[in-house]
Amino acid sequence: MASKDQQGLTDTEGQFPDIAELSYEQARDELITIVARLESGQVGLEESLGLWQRGEALAAHCSTWLDGAEAKLGKVSSRS
Repeated sequence: MASKDQQGLTDTEGQFPDIAELSYEQARDELITIVARLESGQVGLEESLGLWQRGEALAAHCSTWLDGAEAKLGKVSSRS
């Protein structure tokens, strides 16, 4: 069951376990598709909420992946 943060918004972590298996590029591409669907205005409210929640989880996955890559590059740079 998803928990709620202080603002009452549903925490998306754990709701989409398949996202953890996506590469950065796959997650980014799916996020781009979700944003386009939401911006089109052709999606109902309930589906929009679900897309938004998945988009948040995808964005968090991408951010985590990029943070890890940055840390690896920092280690390589410090060795030089």
